[in-house]
Amino acid sequence: MAAALNLETNLSNTLVDDRDILLLVQAVRQGIKYPLFVKIASQSPFNLSEWSVFLHLSERTIQRYKKEKKTFDPIHSEKILEVTLLYKRGIEVFGNSDSFNAWLEAKNVALGGITPKSLLDTTFGISLLKDELTRIEHGVLA
Repeated sequence: MAAALNLETNLSNTLVDDRDILLLVQAVRQGIKYPLFVKIASQSPFNLSEWSVFLHLSERTIQRYKKEKKTFDPIHSEKILEVTLLYKRGIEVFGNSDSFNAWLEAKNVALGGITPKSLLDTTFGISLLKDELTRIEHGVLA
């Protein structure tokens, strides 16, 4: 429980850091509560419609989570944290959120001409974007 509170504090102040994997595993298992999701979502450029695509949930279902004060199940909680970690990493690589947001929206030749943001709905897509960010960080054209 203390670890979950620590995660909530960290998420509400800054984007989550992936150094404490066990804390993330515990948070995923317990589920992300809707108010914490709102804090996370407010630190990202993604709207509710985009989050619903990433999480494979309808907007109506997400709104119901708010009304019923529900907790996201582990699969959705993990995706919320994966997107959040990727976003934090992108800001680190690009130096600011504006540059990273522009990259997310631009069609990318290295990704077959699709936008990076369109890959945030799958774990494989997120993994591919992590690899692309590493290439960019090391000066390899991505």
